Amino acid sequence: MPELPEVETTRRGLAPLVERQRILSAVVRHRGLRQPVPRGLEQRLAGARVHALSRRGKYLLFSCEAANQEQGTLLVHLGMSGRLWLVDTGIPPEKHDHFDLVIDNGRVIRLRDPRRFGLVLWLKGDPLAHPLLNRIGPEPLTEDFDGAVLHRATRSRSAAIKLVIMDGHVVAGVGNIYANEALFRAGIDPRTPAKRVSRARCDALAREIRAVLGEAINAGGSSLRDYVGSDGMAGNFQNNFLVYGRAGEPCTRCRTVIRELKQAQRATCYCPHCQRR
Repeated sequence: MPELPEVETTRRGLAPLVERQRILSAVVRHRGLRQPVPRGLEQRLAGARVHALSRRGKYLLFSCEAANQEQGTLLVHLGMSGRLWLVDTGIPPEKHDHFDLVIDNGRVIRLRDPRRFGLVLWLKGDPLAHPLLNRIGPEPLTEDFDGAVLHRATRSRSAAIKLVIMDGHVVAGVGNIYANEALFRAGIDPRTPAKRVSRARCDALAREIRAVLGEAINAGGSSLRDYVGSDGMAGNFQNNFLVYGRAGEPCTRCRTVIRELKQAQRATCYCPHCQRR
């Protein structure tokens, strides 16, 4: 599933090419995504100008002014296996290419979503007030998130710390891969009840969440299955994994064998020596 680094990498790749551009047309080939693509979206977007492309958690927000001067936001989520990238106008769509934005610089922004868990919605008014966005926690790469914030959010949480930091109400966009990696770097056993993680360890974990996400963005994200960036190129951060996907291999720090378990149906990889409860 594309996580925050992959979505942010996509945003950074698309923003210089789409901001201040006019949308010539929108093409909807399949409306049956996680929520139906709204009827009339094609007419609403035709002739609209994109003012800015931003991100909230794992959502992309195209801030637009329609041809009738109506302000709105095109909200896009990549779902479990989606990708959003640029193609030339002459490239024919394939089976799972469900949505296109044709922009006036001669390119097409194309959404491919084989499992159809993504979203393409039109939001009026303040997009951050929408139910999909208004309860998302602080962005981990901003000053709104640090050890103090994490410590406060975990005091009444008995769930495992890994599951808590993957809760988007606690902190935005920390998915499975990067939760594994940050907990290893911070030396915290992923099974530890969140309320037992001390303030000092919350400080360390918040720092490592920020660091691992930043490094992943700089590497273009992680490409494990379907993900590619907006330029069609795979990310490289998977080459830097310290625990994720390395079950049965020796720890890079202590040579203890990395173990794997399931938490909420997701793979958790950890070092039983370096990570303590």
